[in-house]
Amino acid sequence: MRGLLLRWLILTIAIMVAAHLFPGIQVSGFGTALFAALVLGILNAFFRPILFILTLPINLLTLGLFTFVINALLLMMTSGLIGGLIVNGFWSALVGSLIISLVSWLLSSFINDQGRIQSLDIELRSRGKDHWE
Repeated sequence: MRGLLLRWLILTIAIMVAAHLFPGIQVSGFGTALFAALVLGILNAFFRPILFILTLPINLLTLGLFTFVINALLLMMTSGLIGGLIVNGFWSALVGSLIISLVSWLLSSFINDQGRIQSLDIELRSRGKDHWE
């Protein structure tokens, strides 16, 4: 449960970052972003697998890049359901979904399977004068 709430907060932050970085997306406040993250998460859970299977041939032809179009369509659906989230057209939704995906991926990489924040431990060992592993 903790992991689910943490990922919901991460998606909320990602939506706020996208609205801040890109003028084609506007959010009226943090509460709206929180509700938009909830709706986007529900749409992703129910509709994304169906859309992914239906568009599998084109997704294979584009080497998976069509997934970004699916994400953009889901973001546009979310903006249609949430009054305080405004997405100005398909290209804004595409850029916004790229920003949201990138920020969500970056922040989620610090969350383990139990929903706890983890750090990355990197150990460098010298194999000689100029070689590290």
